[in-house]
Amino acid sequence: MNKTRSNTTATLAEYDNRHYLHPWEAMESYGNANRLIATKAEGVYIYDQHGRKLIDGPGGMWCVQIGHGRKEIADAITEQIDTLSYCSPWFMTSAPGATLAQTLANMAPGDLNNVFFTTGGSTAVDTAIRTMHFYNNRLGRPNKKIMIAREKGYHGSTFLAASVSGKERDKSWFDINSPLVRILPNVNPNLRPEGMSPEEWCDVKVKDLEDTILEAGEENVGGFIAEPVLASGGVIIPPPGYHQKTLEVCRKHDVLYISDEVVCAFGRLGHWFSSQEVFGITPDIITCAKGLTSGYQPLGACIISDRIINTISGDGQKDVLFSNGYTYSGHPIPCAVALKNIEIMRRENILEHVRDISPYFLERLESLKRYPVVGDARAIGLVGCIEGRIRSQKDSEPERLQLDRDIGEQIDQACEEKGLIVRPLINMCVFSPPLVITRDELSRMMDILESAIAELSEKSA
Repeated sequence: MNKTRSNTTATLAEYDNRHYLHPWEAMESYGNANRLIATKAEGVYIYDQHGRKLIDGPGGMWCVQIGHGRKEIADAITEQIDTLSYCSPWFMTSAPGATLAQTLANMAPGDLNNVFFTTGGSTAVDTAIRTMHFYNNRLGRPNKKIMIAREKGYHGSTFLAASVSGKERDKSWFDINSPLVRILPNVNPNLRPEGMSPEEWCDVKVKDLEDTILEAGEENVGGFIAEPVLASGGVIIPPPGYHQKTLEVCRKHDVLYISDEVVCAFGRLGHWFSSQEVFGITPDIITCAKGLTSGYQPLGACIISDRIINTISGDGQKDVLFSNGYTYSGHPIPCAVALKNIEIMRRENILEHVRDISPYFLERLESLKRYPVVGDARAIGLVGCIEGRIRSQKDSEPERLQLDRDIGEQIDQACEEKGLIVRPLINMCVFSPPLVITRDELSRMMDILESAIAELSEKSA
């Protein structure tokens, strides 16, 4: 077999199709994809194999907070490699790991002062769920293990994280731990019956949770996991007061509240963490990743309250090990990157910038509702969604359904041709641009999006 390598566009595409199994790969077309090949990136832009300059509308995968190509990050990586490239987290610590743990504890709300480092968001969620298992086992409650989650929520693709994800739009062929999971109905306020107020809808959704706890038995329910904003589900923003009321239900029934801030933390909503600052709650556990390093290195964290840790540590815990961990927990290089990322965000007042520019982002998105192919547009902070629809009287209902399912891809293709990458999700396109995006760049992004939607509206008329 020929083992020589080449970096030409044609051969890279061949290598990719022949050997690279991507996340969420469409197996019917495996080996025949026509993916863009990213060749370089700078600021809010990515360049493809043809030299085209494209605005990075999704911010990578909800994660490129400070933009691409920051030399300070490259220098931090190089310096850390030269100093200390690795040490075992089992019996050693490092300056970046210890300093980052203290930094995150200071940032997190309330008594969330205990940081467990993971390899990303999925393993952070797995750690949160395993912490709930450990906690209840140490309290002599081995049956208190059921997790409750919400439809359209996404929490990861490792076994436990996938088990509590309710975002499946198409049949999954992977196994999950379904006996110990309950999925609540969609919380999207747009689905409320005609005449029902958002406040009434909130009460219905809170009742979903309490009814499920009572049905399963509070002695059997260990945790509730919720995204502050259900990002991959379509940027679903729960009704006002929802998180506060669900936390009250969890406290009432001694159920741990896990806030999955993998997308919402580190400035995406204009604050380091959104649980307290935006939604007014202090959960028992927060999971985070993505924006923690702005995507420059893989790193996640599970931040646990003193209330939990104090119960399972100290006197009476002789020979008890918290036997959960990863070879790369607290890896010094990504921890050094996270510290530099936080330093840059503070120095450049990026949180304030997000709060300043996000009303314009929402205004531009909502203005697209006037086009017939747009069913809804919503945003909070710098994360938003266009929900598309095509309704033609000449088509049958199944045909209209398929058109709706295809529209996200159509918007994506039209935007790409004009210089914008979006992330299509069936009939939706979601946006989470780098937080450093300027008003002029954001205006350009929205102009391209509007032009693409106008063209599709004209074609579907």
